[in-house]
Amino acid sequence: MASPCAVFRFQQGRSRVDGNLPDDVALTHDPLRDLDAVLASTSLNPHDLPPANPRLPFQGGWIGNISYDLGRVIEPRAAHQVTAGPVDRGWPLIELAWCPEALVFDHVNCQWTAIGHSAAVQWIRWRDTTALEGTPCRLDDIETEIAPREYERMVARTIEYIVAGDIFQANIAQRFHAGFDGSTRALALAAFERAQPWYGAYLESLGSGRRLLSLSPELFLQTGPPPHSRRIITRPIKGTRPASSNARELRDSTKDQAELNMIVDLMRNDLGRVCEFGSVRVPHPRLIETHPTVHHGVAEITGTLRDGTSAGDILRATFPPGSVTGAPKIRAMQIIDELESNMRGPYCGAIGFISDCGAMTLNVAIRTLLLEGRRDDSDRCDVLHDGAVSYSAGAGIVADSIPARELQETLDKAAVLRELAPRQCAASVDAATSAPA
Repeated sequence: MASPCAVFRFQQGRSRVDGNLPDDVALTHDPLRDLDAVLASTSLNPHDLPPANPRLPFQGGWIGNISYDLGRVIEPRAAHQVTAGPVDRGWPLIELAWCPEALVFDHVNCQWTAIGHSAAVQWIRWRDTTALEGTPCRLDDIETEIAPREYERMVARTIEYIVAGDIFQANIAQRFHAGFDGSTRALALAAFERAQPWYGAYLESLGSGRRLLSLSPELFLQTGPPPHSRRIITRPIKGTRPASSNARELRDSTKDQAELNMIVDLMRNDLGRVCEFGSVRVPHPRLIETHPTVHHGVAEITGTLRDGTSAGDILRATFPPGSVTGAPKIRAMQIIDELESNMRGPYCGAIGFISDCGAMTLNVAIRTLLLEGRRDDSDRCDVLHDGAVSYSAGAGIVADSIPARELQETLDKAAVLRELAPRQCAASVDAATSAPA
């Protein structure tokens, strides 16, 4: 939990820093070069880390999101000749908040650690605030933005591209939407309780009427604090079944195994651009993981970063995540642009942190709710009125995909949102009122 002192944004081709950083930064409006500059302005020397817990992953740093559509800036060839329109509703391509102080919870030891003295003071103030009354939230039933036959047509067209030899696979998504009103913190707590996401996130400091709630089970990139900051890990997911089904069905699926193998090869190549020669390994080619609503097929790829490799270098080599594009990546992104009616925005990008100590954890922003609404100054900062939620879900399409089954996979992935919709999110609101933004 943290509150920002400054925010770095890249939007409409321009970089901007709002707030105060320790050092002045000369912005070039190259997003990844500017990202490296703002990270360098706040970086900590390993010798300056707190002696009590020098290996804590987050020692203050940058928290936020990187939109999928930054991929077209990194690699302009990835855009289709006729793009889908303006970037979704004004979401920046990069939005990272500098939080030099934070509260970090260790789930192994069940212990909070305060980074910075005022973080502990703020926590006590938040915890002891009793005057605020909980505000429930309302999430309406979700609806799809395209007809089922239209999504099946998109899948069939993707299969035609595969048969023609353009690609091996592509991840094709559809979007859902629902009305929303009330406390976004209450919604986040209810969603976290139901989904138990391994790489979840809730971002509130995104502007007056925007929130991000991610229930992602997928790790995009992770590096550790010193002395392990050069080891990088990615864990792509391919293959999904409802948790109510037998996991053996997914384990024995040759189609899903082949789909994951293609993405493993892609991610090995991406990491190889920034890792020492011969260091990229696949310690786990395929594991079946069970989450509250789904089973997933997951691989793990590791490598050792070359000396001097920056966060911008890593993102330039690997972004957007291969599991949500397809292979080959550039052609798959062109086909996604052609077939999907909306630009993706934060969906399928990355959400997480880049610590001032050098550690980084970024998820793949799947299972991610984009919340927008109207704020009243008289309300708590987490309350939105006349709001809307958008939520996208995709499926990896390969040569032997069956359109109806791929459609069903996207519906399975929307199960968490569908289960939340009929509920009033008043439960745990008391806890929400004591949580920092």
